[in-house]
Amino acid sequence: MIDKIRHTMDEAMAAVFPGATVMVGGFGPSGSPVQLLEALRRHGAGDLTLISNNAGVGDDGIGSLLRDGLVRRIVCTYPRSSGSVWFEKLYAAGAIELEVVPQGTFIERMRAAGTGIGGFFTPTGYGTKLAEGKETRVIDGRGYVFEKPLPADVALVKALAADRWGNLTYRSAGRNFNTSMAMAAKVTIAEVEQTAPLGGLSPSLIATPGIYVTHVVPQEAALDETA
Repeated sequence: MIDKIRHTMDEAMAAVFPGATVMVGGFGPSGSPVQLLEALRRHGAGDLTLISNNAGVGDDGIGSLLRDGLVRRIVCTYPRSSGSVWFEKLYAAGAIELEVVPQGTFIERMRAAGTGIGGFFTPTGYGTKLAEGKETRVIDGRGYVFEKPLPADVALVKALAADRWGNLTYRSAGRNFNTSMAMAAKVTIAEVEQTAPLGGLSPSLIATPGIYVTHVVPQEAALDETA
């Protein structure tokens, strides 16, 4: 019987090893796996590469990983959001590497990784520093930059609901990067607000099929661990 629901966040977090590349879903607080990030901080695996929309805010979530020195490199679209104090301190000290990726390119690179595409040409970034060291080509008079897929070892995503097979549904904008990240990683760990019986989720609402999900952890499991 397939049952991907785990009893604790820490049980699922065993998939993250030192030096891993970890994708983190969310657009600001929307769709951010806050409790999984706290479990990752407790887990303590270091030398991580994080792939995320931003570089954390304050001492929570990604910010806590940066504060504790667990991140070596970050790939994101917008590193200096309001409150990204730990990233700014580390970057100024030369203690963290940064790769900035335009947001559309960011999600397309993840999609390419998830679908097995070897890369794509985009006009975004052509003629700028973002194109340095990359293949460029002029097609029908317009310049393009070749971008490679962006895969990960582990993706941490947040969903509204899941069944025991790992099928996921999302709440509105909470879907954001989570679906593409789930496809692009070798292991996907989903933090969910609700669990449903098998067959209890409307097929039309399932945005991430369970084939892309390795572990499902209900939020109440995190509450038990931190009580």
